[in-house]
Amino acid sequence: MLMDLTAVFPPFGLRVEAGPVILRPITDDVLPALIDLAVRGIHDPDVMPFHYPWTDAPVDELPHQLAQYHWGTRARWSPSAWSLEFAVEYEGTVVGTQGFSTQQYLTTRTGETGSWLGREHHGRGVGTRMRQAICAFVFDHLDAVEVTSGAFVDNAASLAVSRKVGYRDDGRQRLARRGEAAVSRRLVLTPGDFVRGEPIRVSGAKEFRRFIGLDAARDDNEPNSR
Repeated sequence: MLMDLTAVFPPFGLRVEAGPVILRPITDDVLPALIDLAVRGIHDPDVMPFHYPWTDAPVDELPHQLAQYHWGTRARWSPSAWSLEFAVEYEGTVVGTQGFSTQQYLTTRTGETGSWLGREHHGRGVGTRMRQAICAFVFDHLDAVEVTSGAFVDNAASLAVSRKVGYRDDGRQRLARRGEAAVSRRLVLTPGDFVRGEPIRVSGAKEFRRFIGLDAARDDNEPNSR
């Protein structure tokens, strides 16, 4: 009998459903749809919403680079630093990705959200829905105490999503963007400020908690644990 890959890598077993939005693991079978989406365009080429300008890659190199990034994310996974990446489906169609990255999560209980959405799917409220879904997941199922995000001050769409979901301003910083300085806003969200969307249904959370050490950490803090 062949071993189920979800037993080897429990992030492959996660699934978060929120109405028409589904966050599903980025397995190799979904990579072609994400690559096609990215090649068709994510944003106006004259602007750059990302700190690392990965969408500037030549169109013939972008597919390899995108696949390599997700393969590398799996390979670099460790208890002290990990990045959970989901493909986003909206009404049955792959429309982008939603991630949550963290370091020393068992201590900090915080991480940063990051996402992209195919340009053809902008303006439909999908970005807000998928951000609400990932935040609900980490607050309700991973015991997060805050979630951070960031966006350049000229990225009105991302900042609008953050505002709708309940993030508050947490300062600014100057970053390099395409060889020039640009100002980015830092944002933070707590459970008390969170503006929820549709209720979520989650599969695979128990196995994932065990994989990242959450349940072991909780047991170690119980009075009678050994």
